[in-house]
Amino acid sequence: TGFSDTGRQKSLVLFVLCVCVCQSGAETLRYSLAEEMERDSFVANIAKDLGVSPSQLASRKARVVSEGNEQYFRLNLNTGVLTVKETLDREVICPQSDICTLFFKIFFENPVQLIRGEMEVRDVNDNSPVFPEKKMVLEILETASPGSRFPLERARDKDVGSNGLQNYSLGSNSHFSLALGTGKGGAKYPELILQRQLDREQQREVNLLLTATDGGTPPKSGMAQVRIVVLDANDNIPVFSREVYEARVAENSPPEQLVVRVTAADPDEGSYGRVRYAFTQTSERSRQLFELNAATGEIRVSGNLDFEEVESHEMVVKATDGGGLSAHCKVHVEVLDMNDNAPEIALTSLTASIPEDAPPRTVVALFSVRDRDSGDNGRTECAIDGDLPFSLTPTFDNYYELRTNTSERSRQLFELNAATGEIRVSGNLDFEETKKHKLVVRATDGGGLSAHCKVHVEVLDVNDNAPEIVLTSLTASIPEDAPPRTVVALFSVRDRDSGDNGRTECAIDGDLPFSLTPTFDNYYELRTNAALDRERTAEYNITITAMDWGRSRLSSRERIFVQISDVNDNPPEFTQDVYTISVKENNTPMLRIGKVNATDADAGKNSRVSYALVREKGKEQTDVSINSENGDVYILRPLDYEEVRAFEVTVRAADGGSPALSAEALLRVLLAPRSAEPGALVAKVVAVDADAGQNAWLSYELAKATEPGLFRVGLHSGEVRTARAVTERDAPRHRLVVLVRDRGQPPRSATATLAIALVDGFSEAHLRVSEEAPAADPDGRLTLYLIICLACVSVLSGLYKAPSLSLPGPAGCSPTVPVSHFTVLCTYNESYLRRLTSVCLNNMGETNNGYRNSSSPPHSHIEYKLPLNVGLLVCDVHLELHASLHNGHI
Repeated sequence: TGFSDTGRQKSLVLFVLCVCVCQSGAETLRYSLAEEMERDSFVANIAKDLGVSPSQLASRKARVVSEGNEQYFRLNLNTGVLTVKETLDREVICPQSDICTLFFKIFFENPVQLIRGEMEVRDVNDNSPVFPEKKMVLEILETASPGSRFPLERARDKDVGSNGLQNYSLGSNSHFSLALGTGKGGAKYPELILQRQLDREQQREVNLLLTATDGGTPPKSGMAQVRIVVLDANDNIPVFSREVYEARVAENSPPEQLVVRVTAADPDEGSYGRVRYAFTQTSERSRQLFELNAATGEIRVSGNLDFEEVESHEMVVKATDGGGLSAHCKVHVEVLDMNDNAPEIALTSLTASIPEDAPPRTVVALFSVRDRDSGDNGRTECAIDGDLPFSLTPTFDNYYELRTNTSERSRQLFELNAATGEIRVSGNLDFEETKKHKLVVRATDGGGLSAHCKVHVEVLDVNDNAPEIVLTSLTASIPEDAPPRTVVALFSVRDRDSGDNGRTECAIDGDLPFSLTPTFDNYYELRTNAALDRERTAEYNITITAMDWGRSRLSSRERIFVQISDVNDNPPEFTQDVYTISVKENNTPMLRIGKVNATDADAGKNSRVSYALVREKGKEQTDVSINSENGDVYILRPLDYEEVRAFEVTVRAADGGSPALSAEALLRVLLAPRSAEPGALVAKVVAVDADAGQNAWLSYELAKATEPGLFRVGLHSGEVRTARAVTERDAPRHRLVVLVRDRGQPPRSATATLAIALVDGFSEAHLRVSEEAPAADPDGRLTLYLIICLACVSVLSGLYKAPSLSLPGPAGCSPTVPVSHFTVLCTYNESYLRRLTSVCLNNMGETNNGYRNSSSPPHSHIEYKLPLNVGLLVCDVHLELHASLHNGHI
């Protein structure tokens, strides 16, 4: 019964102490996340990273275990996703560390497996620099010499790295400039430097604005007002006996324990010689842990010092005399570690029952040991009490495995010759899986007696694993104006080998404007190292090669494709600085006369060019317009060469960027005069022959001309046209004699004289002379001519029939003008010729003289029966009028 009770007690001890862990992987999962992420935010896909399915996570009872008392993460067994359990604040978790890393373990129970994980909490710029005091008062003697320095309270920023405090700036003033001093540990604090002598009688106070700025994007800042009080002369300042006081104090020291005493002497007398002490440029935590006697300078403990929280404190003490002069000294207090923390055993996994045929080296339990002290006070060792068939095996980070005493894995890898004792390799050794194997060999004689020995086999690493490149973050597109050192991608390189075989190096293939910057734990940042220009290179195909340092070097490559996005950095460019366009006068409205063209090297809307005319202040609207899309130039109205011969406008081409860029070019429009072209109609001579048949066939010819080569007459039409282009060298006035004859036997003929004046450009003066000619009395000379016509008809109707002439003439012409002589004005301008052919007809009605006239002609030709050599000079742009003689009737 006693033996049974003893066995039960042992079983109970085993049940309480043992944890079964089949395999503990040395692989570490590394992740990073930004602080302040919302609750249940995605961190990583653990199932994917471990190469297992979510169902395996559930079946193997996987869970996540964080170090310490706080559990920061949650593992979803249905999806394999690791999420944030609560919002993480880096400043609360790691208040004194630039790099904040949380350690956790992924634990599988069936079979037992432990995987280490590290989570880096990245800082975000969520804190602004803060000054301990929003208003600082600094008393400075008016005798302070230029160049004197006055330290100010430095601002605190809970963020770290580039998000932390970066710079100070001082408001504009005429007395002080700002400089940065460096304290112990590299902390920077602002200092005022006196630039110009102070004068209390002129200015008693100087108010300054001090701004602290961090390096975040966008940057945050904090401000404090600095009030400078100018004091009367006090020619001695306090002097500390030492510039730096150093002291050591044990953690957990009781309150009121003296740490150090600072002393400053001032040889002045009275209030100027009395010195008082105060902390300055000292962290809030240090002010809580230490108190300073303002009168004696004694610094005593006022709080609970903890070496594990802060190992050292740096304070600045200011000594100020009654005159406002002050001096500063530094006090460095080192906290000594005391063995005040006992080791802590944290049981991670325990198998309550194991079978009796369990092979040696079976994992029974997994636990960790932690001691928060440092040095020898924090070093720990573990041992099993009593002589039990178990052993402790350290793994990593103070983790231990409780195992049974030769593993089954070692039996699979090695074979033992029972007769000779030779141990040979029988499986595939993998250094990355197990670096050492411990074997226990038992020798048994024929009588059953045995002895044991231990064989330790160390596996040597060979370079059998190529580096692995894992892309963590990639910016697919970056703007071309991105500054140098812009981060494009973040990746890590891992090599499972060890030693030189596991050391890696990375390089970029080719000469590209990018560089690699190592960060930590084989992480690299791909950064730009030069200015980018999309117009030269729009995209980059970057090949990154990772190579290990083994004797037979292995390598791997990763290709990263980066596009350069366009910014509006190129203004439009005109193909010409000055565009010259010629156009003939009297153009038609909205006539397209040319085009301007500008190009933009940018892309998308930044390259879309629109055109507009630049209207100058004080000038009238121009006579041209421009198509905003294609740059076509149009004349808005007909232009007159005599009014304007040339003009200039400015054309602006703007792109579609924001802000828009533009360029300007000069558009010069030149007007050219129009001249009478060869074949231009000058006048038309019309003759009518009352005969019939061949006797009435008429032909015209130019009998006489001032310049024979300039004009010609149509043989059958009687049209007078220019034979060549009119030039300025031609005579201004010409006289033409037109001869018309019939085909009778003998042929009869008649002549008409044309007086032609060449006019340089259109002029209303010539029409005005014709229009203002005195009109003949319609009842006087017209009646006389009609009476003469009637008499002639009576006499000549029986004798012969001869042709008569009628000619188109200027508007307002008198009906009494004889056909044998008239004047035609010829101009270089065709529009003037058209105006010259306009006419007004005299109103002719029925009279008592026996002739008849209709107000509206019944046909397209109106015929007047007149005797030969008596003609009516009429013309109309639409109606062709003739004078003819027929049976003695008008």
